[in-house]
Amino acid sequence: MNWIFYAVGSAIFASLVAIFGKLGLKGIDSTMATTVRAVVMAVFLVIVSLSLKKFSGLETIVGKPLLFIILSGVAGALSWLCYFFAIKSGPVSGVVAIDRTSVVFALLLAALFLGEALTAKTALGGALILGGALLVAL
Repeated sequence: MNWIFYAVGSAIFASLVAIFGKLGLKGIDSTMATTVRAVVMAVFLVIVSLSLKKFSGLETIVGKPLLFIILSGVAGALSWLCYFFAIKSGPVSGVVAIDRTSVVFALLLAALFLGEALTAKTALGGALILGGALLVAL
């Protein structure tokens, strides 16, 4: 259950991204803001990886794992470009609510491509997330 602690941390920090991002976007281009954010993240993560001595296994990331990590990075960059553009021009509460429908997409894609079970319970949970997001956003 250690993953739950990290998932809650992720949610808390993601909420701060929205608030700090909205405050930081006043009067600047959202694409440039996303770029600056990405550079800061990269530098921060390199420092963390160096301090935790995680670079020793870098050469083992090859082939399909490397391809999928690269694709994940591109998808993340596209997600953040869209996200920062949305919070620049829209209400944070609505943008964040719609952004969290990524859970529904992840449930469906995990069932299609990873063979994860899409049970009645997960389908109902996904429907409730979608309904809740629409209520908050609209």
